Amino acid sequence: MTKSPPMRQACRYQPDGIYLMSHPDPAPLSSTPPPMHGGWSGLCDAWGATGAADPDALTPQVLLICEHASNATAPPWTHFDEDPAQMAAHVASDPGALGLARALGAILGQSTGAAELVHAPLSRLIYDLNRSPDRADAMPPVSESFHIRQNQGLDLGQRMTRMEALYLPFHNHVRARIARALMHGTRPCIVTIHSFSPTWHGLPRDVEFGIIHDDAPEFAQAILAHSADTGLTTRLNEPYSATDHVTHTLRLHALPYFLPNAMLELRNDLIASPAQQADIAARLAPAILRAMQTLKDGPCPQS
Repeated sequence: MTKSPPMRQACRYQPDGIYLMSHPDPAPLSSTPPPMHGGWSGLCDAWGATGAADPDALTPQVLLICEHASNATAPPWTHFDEDPAQMAAHVASDPGALGLARALGAILGQSTGAAELVHAPLSRLIYDLNRSPDRADAMPPVSESFHIRQNQGLDLGQRMTRMEALYLPFHNHVRARIARALMHGTRPCIVTIHSFSPTWHGLPRDVEFGIIHDDAPEFAQAILAHSADTGLTTRLNEPYSATDHVTHTLRLHALPYFLPNAMLELRNDLIASPAQQADIAARLAPAILRAMQTLKDGPCPQS
């Protein structure tokens, strides 16, 4: 991968050669589930300076993305529901991630004036929105200890149908929200929100908060530098890293525009309830805000 120089939030650089896929509408904010027959562009929440939900908030200083927010299914993929244990497990969604993202959005909106969250409407088992279409784990036949019967032996047409129904609308929606912010003169920080299981193939994970980056590490490193007060065991590029192909969303949406970006991973037993999600959000928000200020105050990098 060719590395691009990172771009600070204060810079006004407008990169050339950015190609936007077509979108049927200007990506309005909507918390209403899309129709069951398709058009799965994801759901969008927004918060203003009061910290309350505000669909008319100014363009966001922070755009949160939660690709694994839901374990929901819809026609023609309701056959996934035939295995309740599978749909309740981490393989189907990131438990606690959506609640954490919403709690963070309210705090960050109040602190910065506006924040947005785009989150997935359907289970990652139907299509993992944080994987590129060429990867088998975009529709995994095996995930952790689960053999996903509904994903066995998919032909090209079946994979293409899911990609066109889920992946393209979702990422077009994210891209449109970013383009709107840029047009208004705002360069939002891109933060993806995920959770991970306390054990992996029977082995315990002692990391509690992971900060992952791709080719532009500055924002992730700045969050790490301000994480001491979170009280969480925090590590860079754990329990995953870009070599695990988990930074696809950052590569699509943040790196082309040189936007500050990071992927945040929380151990899911720490965000299992709304109260825990609110508590962790309150601990993480100061580190994110200080990191934003660090990059804003820094000079634009030299190309």
